[in-house]
Amino acid sequence: MIVLATQAQGLCLVHDWMYEARMFFVDKLVRMGARITMCDPHRVLVEGPRRLRGKQLESPDIRAGMALLVAGLCAQGDTRIEHAEVVLRGYENVVGRLRGVGARIRGES
Repeated sequence: MIVLATQAQGLCLVHDWMYEARMFFVDKLVRMGARITMCDPHRVLVEGPRRLRGKQLESPDIRAGMALLVAGLCAQGDTRIEHAEVVLRGYENVVGRLRGVGARIRGES
């Protein structure tokens, strides 16, 4: 939802009341050009729309990795996600499925 909010018009407050560390990947989105303010470990404020730029990133976990993958698909230019094997293992045929809907993506081992 945070990546989606970077592409939507206006301000969006995203609140994850359960997990404190879930949003600690937003610094990577900021490096890509997102305008995100971390209010506390549970809430971020996202201002959109913002044009994201491709970057070389590192996936900290499966959920953040998928968010970075989606951000890379929204971004202008190439995005490389290191340590994406957790995403490739955790989502069945994610590369093939995204290609099926028109994504230019490749998985490397």
